[in-house]
Amino acid sequence: MVLATLPFPNFDPVLVQLGPFAIRWYALAYIGGLLLGWGGIILLLRRKQLWAAPPYNGKPPATEDQIGDLVVWMTFGVILGGRFGWDLLYGVVLCSVSPYADFCRGLPMEFVTNPIKLIAAWEGGMSFHGGLLGVIIAMAWFCRRQKLNLLSIADLVCLVAPIGLFFGRIANFVNGELWGRVTTAPWGMVFPRAGDLPRHPSQLYEAAMEGVALFVILQICLALGLHRRPGLLAAIFMTGYGAFRFISEFFREPDAPFLGPVSMGMALSIPIWLAAGALFALSLKPRPARA
Repeated sequence: MVLATLPFPNFDPVLVQLGPFAIRWYALAYIGGLLLGWGGIILLLRRKQLWAAPPYNGKPPATEDQIGDLVVWMTFGVILGGRFGWDLLYGVVLCSVSPYADFCRGLPMEFVTNPIKLIAAWEGGMSFHGGLLGVIIAMAWFCRRQKLNLLSIADLVCLVAPIGLFFGRIANFVNGELWGRVTTAPWGMVFPRAGDLPRHPSQLYEAAMEGVALFVILQICLALGLHRRPGLLAAIFMTGYGAFRFISEFFREPDAPFLGPVSMGMALSIPIWLAAGALFALSLKPRPARA
């Protein structure tokens, strides 16, 4: 039986090595996602017809300069939230449940005996859910200072967020990490660090679902005018991301056992859906009648 027909391309995760400094594809994915997302929001703000009807009445939810400042704060939110979210969710919670997982290596006690581990992102370990929380905190802080509508800004960010998700999953594939479960499918791949058996290229599945499909869904919702209900696009984004992440977990090799058949990724979809439910309630709340 031929178990694999597609060879893994085996990319070099380092694009350029400059002495002790390395420029990695993963870092470029973060940078590219942020820059393209920033540019995407600017293009949305310039589409005057999007903001002609109530509740905007011709005034976009933010200025281009404000979005530029917001991107800076969101960058810190993504990096700090992503890393400390991984520390908590994986280094503490998952390693407490499955202490013998390969990536644990003495965690969570290692955080106490060697605190540098808390920030050692160069060793691997970033959490989307932590990054999402970091972005939410950054947005809330910024909108409060700038007196902007948080729900409208969240909609703008969520419209372009799948771009970053797409590049992030492609970077996972380039790095040969977060591979899928063993499969007999003809497109199975043997990943260099995952043994000799072919596996689902689940990173590409996630790039297609969380990146391409979710982006298309949100653009259709925008064309239908759903942005006129601030928070509704953010609710759709979170519902879609939670659903696609849950589905992908059936093909992705879990980092470690969590709750029986329920992986950490599946479990983390639940708070995402709860947050989406709250956003649906806020965005669809009847508007007060105008005098």
